[in-house]
Amino acid sequence: MGSRSRQSAFQGRLIGAKIRAQSAREAAARAVREADRAEAEAWSIRMEGYGGPAQPSPTIGQCLNGGLGFLEVECNRCKTRASIPLETIRRPRNTPLWKLEASLKCRACHKGRHAPPVHMIKLTARREITPYLWVHPREEDR
Repeated sequence: MGSRSRQSAFQGRLIGAKIRAQSAREAAARAVREADRAEAEAWSIRMEGYGGPAQPSPTIGQCLNGGLGFLEVECNRCKTRASIPLETIRRPRNTPLWKLEASLKCRACHKGRHAPPVHMIKLTARREITPYLWVHPREEDR
């Protein structure tokens, strides 16, 4: 008479443990997504309501993970508003949003080498206004 092999004896417990581990990973990923969205929304409300401060701000990756993929900006001079897709910005995903403000310039009232800066207004989940035609400063001179 033979006894059951270890594989068949523990197979049910092993499968159950794998299912619980997968479920826990999915719940953790959902929790991280919700936390990223809450942090990005808090920053967006602070920027829209009070006009700042921009620091501390969420990172580009946190905004994208939370589902807020567009940054609304406004020119300081001509008051033109534009919406920038965060996924097209060529910066590391761990870059805070406040570090982008210095590199964003208005293309509507661009004169020669001078382009007035823009200020950030809020984050949105979808594009709500005209796309912002942003060109990297090194590519402008070509």
